[in-house]
Parts: sequence; structure tokens; C-alpha cells
Amino acid sequence: MARFFKNKDVNRGLSPDTLVFIGHQKMENPRIRVIDFDQDNLKEDELKNIKEGLDFLKTNTISWINIDGLHDLDLIKEIGATFELHPLLLEDLLNTGQRPKLEDFENCLFVTLKMIRYNVDKGLVTSDQFSVVIGKTFLLTFQEKPGDWFEPVRKRIRKQKSRIRVSGADYLAYALLDTIVDNYIHVIEQIGGEIEDLEDEVLSNPDSSVMERINFLRREMNFLRKSIRPAREAILEFTRLESDLVQENTFPFLRDLLDLINQASEAIDTYREMLTDHLNIYNSVMSNRMNDIMKVLTVFAAIFIPLTFIAGVYGTNFKFLPELEFKYGYFVFWLVLIIVAFTMLFYFRRKKWL
Repeated sequence: MARFFKNKDVNRGLSPDTLVFIGHQKMENPRIRVIDFDQDNLKEDELKNIKEGLDFLKTNTISWINIDGLHDLDLIKEIGATFELHPLLLEDLLNTGQRPKLEDFENCLFVTLKMIRYNVDKGLVTSDQFSVVIGKTFLLTFQEKPGDWFEPVRKRIRKQKSRIRVSGADYLAYALLDTIVDNYIHVIEQIGGEIEDLEDEVLSNPDSSVMERINFLRREMNFLRKSIRPAREAILEFTRLESDLVQENTFPFLRDLLDLINQASEAIDTYREMLTDHLNIYNSVMSNRMNDIMKVLTVFAAIFIPLTFIAGVYGTNFKFLPELEFKYGYFVFWLVLIIVAFTMLFYFRRKKWL
């Protein structure tokens, strides 16, 4: 299964605004949760259907509605109709292989990013799509499956005197994006530690497993780069956006978020260069080792070539050869050959040439 691109055969030839889910279903039934708050009030609830969320939109409070699960097309269509979302927005929402980006629509902003996970046991990077729709007094977030990504943000909302309680939906969106980018840094640090530790192994024990690990880490860093580089472009566009949906006092936080994702992007480039250096060092060490092997073999060849020449010229053309009369001479001859061969193999293996 391809990790870098999702199969889009299901919507080939269809109209651009045709709703088709592209990806893999990661949960049985969608889940809708809402947190409605202002400076003085807070309400958390789980909705049975999206129409129940309309009651929260009739007030001046900030309503954060989170939807876990993207595979239910009827639910997505209902959300689109309820909040008057553009069909192209819904199409991007359902495509879990969508490139991270920001879109400015007439009544809302749409941002989609990748949430990165690192499986330490398997050493494998995986991603889930996260999308957020920013309205004037509401925020819609969409995840492929439930997770504890934003629990720290929920805890901040529950604190009455927190900044997030007196800010708008745009600041809430920043808080969620900041959590995702913080996790980018965390994942890069984990993989970066392995890359840095790999240098000593390249120098001390440059076997085939080290080469395999280098190539594996290069693939994982490329996977991270594919997700983070366009996310950086989206956040950069966010900081330059002129929209009534983003308050002026939110831009300093967005610029700080841009600095953070720039740091993540630069770290990826640095570690990719380190892996290239590791590969060059590996090739150099293996080349030097091969030179040492060839040097020893050349010494062996230099000794035995003249002996072989002399034996070839004179052969066994001597009148007196005691071994010819020896009853077990043939078997001794083969025994000597086998001992010499195994002795050389043992020597080569001990020198780690094999």
C-alpha cells in the first residue's frame, strides 16, 4: 500500500465537487462532540446529529464542534448544508490524501494538515488528516479517528481565566494547529536522535543492516517532509491573510507558529543531509575496507604466483616422488586442500571480510 499517495481511482472522471471518500475507514461510527464557551460559561456535550449543533450557533459563544470519522458521506453532506460549506471544501475534506493547504472561502476559512505519529516499536511514521473550518463564532474540526491530540487544548478551555476563553474561533484554531506543529517537533526529535546515534555505528560496524537503516530513515524523513513542507506554506499564507475571520491580535501567535514550523522544516533538511553524510561515510568505510582486503589478497597472490609459475614449468616431472608410492597419498592431497581452504575462510571471516 502506497504511503505517499492515496489511490484516487474512485473519483477519476467525476465532477470536481462530487463527494467521494478517499482513504481507509478507521472507525465504525462517526462521533460528534461540542464544546461551547465564552468567558463566563462552558458546556460540553456529545451530539447525536449535526442539526443539534445549530442551537449553539444561535448564541454569541464560541462553538467548537469536532467530528471523528470521515467515511459517512451523508453526515458530511448534512454538515455542508447546515453550515453552508462550499462543495470543493467538502471534496478536500473527504480526500485523506489531500495536500496540506489553506483556502479562503466567502463565509469561512479551511485549513487541512497532517497529524503525525511515530511508532517507536516499528520505527514507522504514520499520518492522519486533520481539517478545520473557521467561522465567525464556530469552529469545525474533522479527524479520521479519535485521539488525545487536543486534550491539552480542552483543559485550557476548561480554565475560566485562560486566554482561549476570551478569544475568538481564530485563536482556537491557532491553538489546535500549534498542538499539531509541536508534535511535528517531537517526532522529528525522536527520529533525529536515531539518526545522530547512527553515526557511531556507521564508523564502528558498517554492515548491511546499517545501510538498510540509513535507507529506511531516509524514507521516513521524506515522508515527514512531504507533510510538513506544504503545511509550512499553508501557515505562511495564514499569517498574510486579510480576512474578517482573523482578529488582529491573533497574528502575533500565527507568526510564532510560523517560526515553529520553520524550525521543523529546517530540522528535516538538516537530518536529511546527515543521512546523506552517513551514506557517504558508509561508502568510504566500505571502500577503505575493500582496499585493505585487496592489499592482503595481493600479498597472497604475490607470494603464490611465482610458486605457481615454477610448479607449472617443472610440474611433477621428477624421477623420485615419494608420495606416488604412498597408499593414501590421494586422500592426504584432498585433506590438505580442504584444510587450506577452510583456514583461509576462517581467516577472512575473522577479519570480517565475509
